[in-house]
Amino acid sequence: MDDRRETVRLLEPDGTTVPGAQLPPPDRLLDGYRGLVHARRLNEQAGALVRQGRLAVYPSSRGQEACQVAAAMVLGDDDWLFPTYRDTAAIVARGVDPVEVLTMLRGDRHCGYDVAGHRVAPQATPLATQLLHAVGVAHAARLKGEPDAVLALCGDGATSEGDFHEALNFAAVFRAPVVFLVQNNKYAISVPLHRQSAAADLADKAVGYGMPGVRVDGNDLPALLTVLDDAVSVARSGGGPTLVEADTYRMEAHTNADDAGRYRDESEVASWAGRDPLVRLRARLRADGLLDDDAERALTDDAERMAAALRAGIAAECPVDPEDLFAHVYAHPTPQLREQRAQLRAELEVTP
Repeated sequence: MDDRRETVRLLEPDGTTVPGAQLPPPDRLLDGYRGLVHARRLNEQAGALVRQGRLAVYPSSRGQEACQVAAAMVLGDDDWLFPTYRDTAAIVARGVDPVEVLTMLRGDRHCGYDVAGHRVAPQATPLATQLLHAVGVAHAARLKGEPDAVLALCGDGATSEGDFHEALNFAAVFRAPVVFLVQNNKYAISVPLHRQSAAADLADKAVGYGMPGVRVDGNDLPALLTVLDDAVSVARSGGGPTLVEADTYRMEAHTNADDAGRYRDESEVASWAGRDPLVRLRARLRADGLLDDDAERALTDDAERMAAALRAGIAAECPVDPEDLFAHVYAHPTPQLREQRAQLRAELEVTP
């Protein structure tokens, strides 16, 4: 008996439409494709910057770009996005300057962008902690009667954390307007999914919390837009949270510090290459006459300009002030901190 739940899919891997499927409007699909082209180029450029020593590390989302782009597209200006360390492309798709997003990964002390201005929380490196923050913001919006919705991203590994349970339980009990998007890319660093969860599907976990659970093809942008649009609409209208599991795959290693060849076969990676989200949507748009060579060339050129601006921005010198060491600990510095700051200042005057 097959106990797997149905996976929502609108496009087959070759770009043909699933019989009976209703795709989002053409202009939205084109916007989504542009986002995919930018996200793919962003991943490539950030990886190159790591190899050049310009960035300390970069967790690539190559292969997961449809999840990244859809997460940003379904939110309104006043909604909130809570990303993980792998969700740089989602933040950029939300409209944040790529240079600002990657500032943290070049070693700066802060996340680089205006969190409140963009309604995007800082990227969370600890697993699942951002889910609690997302629920708190959503619950506050509900209490204040604001129409905001919150979308929180996490990976399959985060679903094994205690914070995941606490966040989903609280959200369901208090009907917080939040959508949890789990990007099931099959590995928690090197640990395969079957070694960390016995659940048939991660979306099944929603049942235990009393909220809807949906499993969607995470490499199918039209399906993601449809499912997430519905979930955000439910949250915004007071219907409470939804857990969405996106079935996708991390095509590259966990980070540049990881050797994925030690825990997975090339044949497995190759099997997922045939489900590439960008190739799939491109085939559909081409078949419908919505995309031609000139339009593709324009999108590629636009992505190249983004990459060039990213290279220039990351390469630029970032002035530092040593006294910042003491600037953000207390609103009113202690006598000890004032003494240490004065000592550092005196030493810098002698030896700049």
